[in-house]
Amino acid sequence: MTVSNTSKRRQPSLAQLRAFSAVAEHLHFRDAAAAIGMSQPALSGAVAALEDTLGVTLLERTTRKVLLSPAGERLAVRAKAVLEEVVALLAEAEAVRAPFTGALRLGVIPTVAPYLLPTVLRLVHDRYPDLDLQVHEEQTANLLDGLTTGRLDLLLLAVPLGVPGVVELPLFDEDFVLVTPLGHPLGGRSGIPREALRELNLLLLDEGHCLRDQALDICREAGRADAPVTTTAAGLSTLVQLVAGGLGVTLLPRTAVRVETTRNDLLLTGYFAEPAPTRRIALAMRTGAARRAEYQELAAALREALRPLPVRVLGTGN
Repeated sequence: MTVSNTSKRRQPSLAQLRAFSAVAEHLHFRDAAAAIGMSQPALSGAVAALEDTLGVTLLERTTRKVLLSPAGERLAVRAKAVLEEVVALLAEAEAVRAPFTGALRLGVIPTVAPYLLPTVLRLVHDRYPDLDLQVHEEQTANLLDGLTTGRLDLLLLAVPLGVPGVVELPLFDEDFVLVTPLGHPLGGRSGIPREALRELNLLLLDEGHCLRDQALDICREAGRADAPVTTTAAGLSTLVQLVAGGLGVTLLPRTAVRVETTRNDLLLTGYFAEPAPTRRIALAMRTGAARRAEYQELAAALREALRPLPVRVLGTGN
């Protein structure tokens, strides 16, 4: 049997790869050491040992900063991929040992979290008591980054995403309603035509919220050419209070109406003519996720649990 020279070489350890990957990300030894819970001397020694093992210089060290060498630039990508595969290997082993146990890091967008999490948490508590559900509320871009880098396992957010390597498990569609102050001519009405949005002073969420983009899309579909942005808010609760104060009107998803409007008697809710503007909410996971079967089962259980809400629950084929 012929043994290649490559197989005779020393193999880098996972600790060495983890240390180098942290330095490549932070370009700072102290920050990298803190990020992975290693002392700075141990981190520096691990990177030096990796350089010795590979026979290449990975870093250019100066008195002020750390830079990746050309070889370091190339090998940092490989090191990150190896570490991600190790995480996937451990997750696969955990899933095989016992489904719905261990940690599940769930990312949720802010315009969903307050309204669906009570249902999600109750379902997990009752049906999957051994599952350690960890919730992270962030905007869509951060959630997708967390999913693709392995920081998060599963997302609950508005779709479609159109992101390669991400699989969507649709849960439901829900209508948008028009929230107005008392005395507004459209307040409390049904059958409101979308074209009414052309003339309204519409209040929106800040940049980065997918609900803002959806509202702007609805306005464009209604024939409104300008972007109706005069006042914005960081969350739906603030947005609704601005409406109550008479600064304009806003669009709310149906799941948010009960929570956000019943606390203020200066608000009215109007309903659009069919077909009303809608949004779709889904779970999203990585393609080839180790716990794919669990996530699909969780999606099915969630669809049933969400039926009491004012939504149109979807089947797996939607």
